[in-house]
Order: sequence, then C-alpha cells, then structure tokens
Amino acid sequence: MNEFKETLKKVFTLAEDSASHEEIKKRIISGGQVTGTNMCILICAILIASVGLNVGSTAVIIGAMLVSPLMGSILAMAYGVAAADSSQLRRNLYGFILQLIISMIVSTVYFLLSPLNEPTSEILARTQPSFYDVIIATAGGFAGIIGSTRHDKANNVIPGVAIATALMPPVCTCGYSLAHGKWEMLSGASYLFLVNCYFIFLSAFIILEILKIPKVSTMSEKQWKRLKKFMIRNTIIVLLPSILLTFFMIKDKHS
Repeated sequence: MNEFKETLKKVFTLAEDSASHEEIKKRIISGGQVTGTNMCILICAILIASVGLNVGSTAVIIGAMLVSPLMGSILAMAYGVAAADSSQLRRNLYGFILQLIISMIVSTVYFLLSPLNEPTSEILARTQPSFYDVIIATAGGFAGIIGSTRHDKANNVIPGVAIATALMPPVCTCGYSLAHGKWEMLSGASYLFLVNCYFIFLSAFIILEILKIPKVSTMSEKQWKRLKKFMIRNTIIVLLPSILLTFFMIKDKHS
C-alpha cells in the first residue's frame, strides 16, 4: 500500500521535472514584458481575430489566438503575487491594461470601418459565458503554467492553452459591441474575458505557490490570511454570475 502511495505521489508530483526557480522567473517575467515587438504582434493578432469574427472564420480566429501575447502578462501578474513582489505586479498590471486598451481601440476602429455589420455566429458565441468557460479557463491556466515551469519547457502546451482559453476573441467582440452600440453583447463579452483572465491568473498562482516560488518580501501570517480571504472573495464574485447564467442556459434548452 505504501509503495502504491509513493508511486502515485511520484506520478503526480510537480517538483520532479520542474525548472529552477531562477529559470521559472526568467521565463515568466520575460513573457509578460510589454515591448515594441509584442505590441506590434498584439495589433496584428487583434486585426486577424477581428477579421475572423467579422467573416465567421474559425480557422482565422485560431490563428490570432496562437500569436496573441496577452497570456504572458497574466502569468507574470500571477508570479508577482506568488513572489510577493508588488513592484513586479504593478509593472505587469500596467502593461496588461495598456495591451487591453490598445486591443479595444484597434478592434473598435476595425468594426467601425468594416462594411459587414451583422454579428456572425462566432461573435455571438463570445457573448454567452457560462460555468463551462470557468472550467476551460482554470484547466487551461493549470496546463499553461505547468508547461511553462518544466525543466524542458513544454512548448507544445502553450499554443493549445492559447486556443482553449480564447483571450483574444472576447476583446474583439467588445470592440464590435462598442462600434455598433450593442451594450448587452458588450457585457457578455467583457464578462467572458474577465472569467478567462481571472481563472488563468488563479490557476497560475496556485501552481507557483505549490512550487514554493521564493518571496521577494516577507509576508506575515496576518498578511497571508488577508491575501487568501481577498482571493477567495474575488473568486466567488467572478464565479457566481457564470453559475446563474449556466442555470438559465440549461433551463432554456429544456423548456
């Protein structure tokens, strides 16, 4: 029995093939940096995703998600919290907000100029978030951060996570909603984006805590408890609407 337990523990341990703490920090922080290069890539990704949504092309949307640098900023923010590095967290948060603002501007301008005004099925699909999106974002976040922290970085994991968690399409749908004054669609797409971002962040934070990422500043027991309560409260706040929306969605399908 003890041998079975040890085998099970070895199979599911995250520490055995983990990269060094220094390598993990270097990878995640560099992935979250906002530079001229990744801002140009972001604008290209936004345009590709907007066109894909506008013409209803799933393949084009997938292409946009593969080149989007948004997830890097979310993982870097999670690292900042796990490492108790407030200055790092602020830098990545400001960078993420800047990326988001530029994404919204580019997508809104595109949809204002596009002659195709009717919402496609691809756009409408990003306006109806549910609890299933929470599951996808959480699982994707776990897969993404685990892949990023391995000794031999699992490069094949990151593209799959980028497609599954779909950060880019909801942002572009927000741009479409702003361009055409569709406020209900805007609220649905914004909430979907929030769900994806928050649960990717939460998953990454949990794994980094399990890997015992070194703290930049010492946290007292009181500060740790406050942080824990803050994250539990925020998780409940973000989670509850998705449960209600799923309930109504299932109810409508069975009525």
